[in-house]
Amino acid sequence: MNSEKFRVKPGLKLNLSKFNTSFSEGIDSKKKAKTLLKKNVKKMIELQSKLYAQDNYSLLIIFQAMDAAGKDGTIKHVMSGLNPQGTQVTSFKQPSSTELDHGYLWRINNALPERGRIGIFNRSHYEEVLVVRVHDLIQSEKIPNRFKNKQIWKQRYKQINDFEKYLYENGTIVIKFFLHISKEEQKKRFLERIDNASKNWKFSLADIEERKYWDEYMKTYEEAITATNKKHAPWFIIPSDKKWFARLAVSGIIVEAMKKLKPEYPVMNKSRSDELLKAKQFLQKENQI
Repeated sequence: MNSEKFRVKPGLKLNLSKFNTSFSEGIDSKKKAKTLLKKNVKKMIELQSKLYAQDNYSLLIIFQAMDAAGKDGTIKHVMSGLNPQGTQVTSFKQPSSTELDHGYLWRINNALPERGRIGIFNRSHYEEVLVVRVHDLIQSEKIPNRFKNKQIWKQRYKQINDFEKYLYENGTIVIKFFLHISKEEQKKRFLERIDNASKNWKFSLADIEERKYWDEYMKTYEEAITATNKKHAPWFIIPSDKKWFARLAVSGIIVEAMKKLKPEYPVMNKSRSDELLKAKQFLQKENQI
């Protein structure tokens, strides 16, 4: 998987309409994609074990998307098999009253992965420059009125860039995915949720209301991604009309990013090696008694 095919080029003014949501990189079957996904997951498990043992870096994976683009399913299939002790998933919903009494990055800070761990954000701080902007929810937030001006979005982009640069410089590698689904495919998945009793729980009339803002969301995503796409915190546009390919692409990009960290199991110094040898000798003598 060549991640550069999906990575937004730094300095590029993003135009989502130019990205093919059905792209599958020549992989013509779900079966083949599943086989490749299993290989990536196996490699990810190996790399996670070393990352956890090394205890230097952490990995933060951010998923943003329109409704029904497959965030939950991608997280489930791509992260399957990883050690739960070294992995944490956080889903960010509408802020609570307590969260609204703090800056918008407060709840994000509280959910960051520790060193050696992988953190997955299902939605994130980007909601503050996406849904908040589309629905003008900034007016109901408790920040001083003098900051509620036309410059607030540029200010928030700067705050997010500074925050992610801080994370990077402290050992947290940030990877950001936008699962790009077509409006027609979203409609198809909504109808499936309505017609399939086992998926009824996934559907809400609010999803239809949000769909009415599709064009505005696309414009807002384009601006937000363009403004926050940095070398140290890159955005990847993942074609998601084919769920099986989206999962494969995401897994490949994560494996590639983890390989670049070159995680290794800690090398024992002589003092530690001597301790292990003494312990081994003790246990061997114990068996002889």
